[in-house]
Amino acid sequence: MTDFPQPPTPVTVLGAGAWGTALAAAASDLADVLLWARQPKMAAEITQTHANSRYLPNIALPAGLVATSDLAAAFAHVNRQTNAHQRPGLIVLGTPVSGLAAMCEAIRTHIPNPELIAGVVWTCKGLDADTARLPHEMVQAALAGFAMPAGVLSGPSFAIEVARGLPVALTVASRHEALRHTVIDVFHNDHMRIYASSDVVGVEVGGALKNIMAIACGISDGLYLGNNARAALITRGLSEMARFGVALGAQTSTFSGLTGLGDLVLTATSDLSRNRQVGLQIGAGKTLDEILAQGLTAEGARCARAVLKRAQGLGIALPITQAVCETLFDQVPAAQAVAKLMARQATEE
Repeated sequence: MTDFPQPPTPVTVLGAGAWGTALAAAASDLADVLLWARQPKMAAEITQTHANSRYLPNIALPAGLVATSDLAAAFAHVNRQTNAHQRPGLIVLGTPVSGLAAMCEAIRTHIPNPELIAGVVWTCKGLDADTARLPHEMVQAALAGFAMPAGVLSGPSFAIEVARGLPVALTVASRHEALRHTVIDVFHNDHMRIYASSDVVGVEVGGALKNIMAIACGISDGLYLGNNARAALITRGLSEMARFGVALGAQTSTFSGLTGLGDLVLTATSDLSRNRQVGLQIGAGKTLDEILAQGLTAEGARCARAVLKRAQGLGIALPITQAVCETLFDQVPAAQAVAKLMARQATEE
């Protein structure tokens, strides 16, 4: 009997920002990808000129990558009853945390039968500023009673490097083994390695808190406190991430992997990191309002207070997160916040 090749998995990436576009480009090696952009002009540029000049300037996108601004068409692309391959497709939510609930409502509207798709994964990092929920908790609430396999795709990665085809390793976390395999089939190629995990909470906590720790490291470097201070913040920041995650049910081992230590080191040390850049400017004496007025945004600043609020509800001390919040939102001078950290009572590691 002759084995015929399987048709490519249909993939819809919702969100044509830097990361959504980079992931769509990476998946187009092995999958049938449709990228949804909110603006028709951007969708036309991606399809016709193979570029996203707003978010990925000077990057040539794959010639076969197609984009649309028609949300119904984007969902039809992955719906088993309507897509060209008549097989369940994968939805990738490339929106920020603030847009997650709206996209879940769109899933309910356009795909009423969850068994018609392979599942959904999100890529956002952070906690909801209003509810202090992690992304999976937001998805569960928005898709209550909707039995769809779900998970998170995360790891140490800058969109510009992924778009250039440089090596990267990511983790897909889901309780659904079949969904993990689908994500690996779609994204795992000669320049992108995908590792599987069942620890959704740990992966999400790592992605959220590493941004806060990167702001802290940026503040330290902006104050010229040296390499020793940065190393201390990374190390104790990792401990803070693990403490918070384990309290929420995460596995300790997750924080020594890609979505814990790996993502923390990348975000806390690279000048490509927006969170680190926010910290650098805070350390140099600017206020958060002044930084935001320049157009520089970072997820760590958006979710820091939500993390602290949730930690306080759990009875957990997060001293670095608290220092970042005091500096960003309570007008505590950065040097004073650092001094307060250093004056804490000695303890065992």
